[in-house]
Amino acid sequence: MKFRTLAAAAALAVIGAGAVVAADEPQVVRQEMMKKVGGAMGALAGIGKGEKPYDAEVVKASLTTMSEVAKAFPDQFPAGSEAGNETEASPKIFEAMDDFKAKSAKLAADADAILAAGIPADQAAVGAALGTIGPNCAGCHEVYRIKK
Repeated sequence: MKFRTLAAAAALAVIGAGAVVAADEPQVVRQEMMKKVGGAMGALAGIGKGEKPYDAEVVKASLTTMSEVAKAFPDQFPAGSEAGNETEASPKIFEAMDDFKAKSAKLAADADAILAAGIPADQAAVGAALGTIGPNCAGCHEVYRIKK
């Protein structure tokens, strides 16, 4: 009985350690960060298009998420992380890191500026905010994302 318990505990420890290592992989972290931005953008788009009801808290949280992720995102591209897990990140990122960082900083600055001006107060204002933020996402994806 004790042997089975110890064997099960050891197996769980190995599996758990693998999950921790995978969670710390830059590609995994980047993908999780992009999922957060995608969720935030989706929430804003739903409101901006009138597909979802206006909710000031959702708008604020979405803009805050976009800003925070954009500020931290470039740090998730250390040298040597070009390959590994399946990724949509183009090797061009590593060739033009200054431009990549500038694009990410612009997204953060635009989201911060919208928040500083006051949370967009209605559907039309959210649509206008998307007109500011959207080109940042598209501009970066056109250059630095591998379409799969």
